[in-house]
Formats: sequence, C-alpha cells, structure tokens
Amino acid sequence: MTGPCLFARPRRSRRGAALTLVFVSVLATGAAAGTWEESGRRPEERRIPERVAAEADSVHRQQRADRHAAGPAGAGTAGEVVGRSGDRWSTAFSAREYEEFQQELDGAYVGVGLWLRQAADGRVLVSRVRPGGPAAAAGIRPGDELRAVDGAASRGAQVTDVVARLRGNAGAVAEGPQPGAGSRVELELRRGTRQWAETLRRVRLRDRNVITDHPDGPDGPTRIRVGAFSSGTGEEIRRAVRAASPRGGMLLDLRGNTGGLVREAVTAASAFLDGGLVATYDVHGSQRALYAEGGGNTQIPLAVLVDGGTMSAGELLAGALQDRGRAVVVGTPTFGKGSVQLPSRQPDGSVAELTVGRYRTPSGRTVDDRGITPDLIAEDDAQARARTVLSGLGGGA
Repeated sequence: MTGPCLFARPRRSRRGAALTLVFVSVLATGAAAGTWEESGRRPEERRIPERVAAEADSVHRQQRADRHAAGPAGAGTAGEVVGRSGDRWSTAFSAREYEEFQQELDGAYVGVGLWLRQAADGRVLVSRVRPGGPAAAAGIRPGDELRAVDGAASRGAQVTDVVARLRGNAGAVAEGPQPGAGSRVELELRRGTRQWAETLRRVRLRDRNVITDHPDGPDGPTRIRVGAFSSGTGEEIRRAVRAASPRGGMLLDLRGNTGGLVREAVTAASAFLDGGLVATYDVHGSQRALYAEGGGNTQIPLAVLVDGGTMSAGELLAGALQDRGRAVVVGTPTFGKGSVQLPSRQPDGSVAELTVGRYRTPSGRTVDDRGITPDLIAEDDAQARARTVLSGLGGGA
C-alpha cells in the first residue's frame, strides 16, 4: 500500500500506541443529546455488535521517520482528561483495555454472541444472533428486547454501555478483575407478551467477517457480506473477488458493518480499483492520503449495499467506491462517523483519545455526522433493487 498503514480499534487500542493516530467512533445512539440528529435526515437504528463496545476506526502508524508522537494531554487519569476536553468523540481506556486490543484486531472477543440495535423509543433489541454461540443455544432471536443485563436496565441507555455489560467490560478505566470466558451474565428479555431471564456463560468467540454466497443461484450475482474489518478481512475480500464468476455481477454487502481496521478497508478497496485515492484525512491541519494498490478487478459490475448500521471503515470503503465511479451504492444513509483521534497515555497507564481531524472521501466529502448517501435509496427491498442495478450494468441475464 502506497499510503500510510491504518488500523482501527474496537473500544481499545494497541499497547505502545503512543505513536499512533486514531479514527474514533464512540458509537452513540440517537438518544444521546441529539448527537446523530440532522435536519432532513431520518434517524436510522444503530446496529452495534457485541464485540464493539465503543468501536473506533483506526490507529494510524506512520511508516516514515516523520512519525507524530502523541504529546501529553495533561496529568491525571484518562477519564479526567476526557472530561476536561468537552470533546464528544473523546474516549478513555484503562491500561487493561489498551492491552486487549491485539485480540480485538484478530477478530477474537469474549461474549455471548449477540448484535444489538436501539429502536426509536429507546428499547435495545437483538438484531442478530451468532450461530452456535451461547445466546443462540438459549433460543434468543432477532427482534427480542434486551431489557436488562445483570440487573441494569437497557432501555434508554447507550447501546455501547449495554454491550460493555454483556462483555463484562463496564467501567472504561476500571482496573479491577474483569469477567472473562466462563463467567456468568444474566439477561432479562421480552418477546411479545413473554418476559423471561436467561443466565449465559461468556465464551471466547472469533468473528467470521467475510461470507461469500450466491443468493440467486450460481448464475446470479456473487454476494460478499462483510460484518467488520478485523485483521485479514481485506485480503479475504480480495481472494473472494478473484474467485468470483463474472456472471451476474457482484453485491458487496456492508449493511450492519461496524467498521474496524481502516487499513483493511483500503485493502478491500484494492480488490475493485486499479490503484488511486481511497481517502484523505487531516491531522492538525496537515493532510495525508490513503491509496489503493493496483491490479484490482475493475470490470465486474458492482453494487454496494449500505444502511444506518454501516459505520466508519465501512463508510470509507463505500464512499471511495462511490466517488471513484466504481460502484452503485444502494440502501439507506450510513451512520456518519469519520474523526481522527490522537491517543495519549496518562501517568496511571490509562489512555485518553481526543479528536484532532477528520477523514474525507476522494471527492472531498466529510463523512462525520453526514454519512454516505446512497445513489439509490431503498429499504426493505435494497438487495432486489441492487440486483436490478447489476442487470442494468451488464451483470445479469
């Protein structure tokens, strides 16, 4: 990759990241002081996977000698620094959380296998259930309301906090023992008129972030579904594109994509582009750029599916393919997150991250608070509309 290498962190950052930059997303919900409300934009339900307590986009490492070290943000704990900053995107991490980031980058996490979203009335609902996980074994289904976790009510709470309780990571800078695999968590649930409690044991899970299939049969489009961008995801996408039949075109499904490593999103862009710009970003007014590698498949007709749960690195990829004229984007407006943060380790070992810039699509669009607007707005019938688009692009019978 000709540009600098970027990483992302799900609510954690890699040890030694004092020489890093972070594209941060504290995944707030619409109930959080109207943070995500925009004039003329319908609020979308935010889909946040359990492994991402407060997902962030990327930790940036300079590959040249002009690395930017994070200067001291002030004495005290990360929580104190963040509290003084007044920065809505700022995040505080304990030393323990910081060290756990490597496992997150590898797609491994401890949890029960649930994805959550928040309804307009503040209820926290199950959006997906991981097959084979503890939640699936207990019979929990998409659409069930998660009323409480370990006695703490979920309704009206930030989904990120509910996720943290599910994982046993509540308390961003707490250094006490953290529940791990094998620990118990009690869930209170509702389905229609039925209310019940389930006690589950957390287990160590590994994400399968790239799934390739042919929903309309072998002669239909190849669909590549990408849940998040953890380590190796970009190369998985490249392999899937190389192996795909040109018949029927391709659907790149980024709906519900929770972001992750920006370097992996850039690698994924390289699967469809023959080099060129993927995104720009600024740090204290100094602009930098990310470039795709050459040799991607620029011929296969491509439609990208997005929705309100498409976040951060997923938005960067969708925006790049849209701006470069490589794909037609279909669905509903994306989440809207694209901020750059600089982490600083505090005397107690905790880490504070404060916003220092924004990233932009190749045409110069700012993603933060705006998201990506699809070329074709479609909700429940998004995939069918995308297939029609592919047919018009020469990818269907």
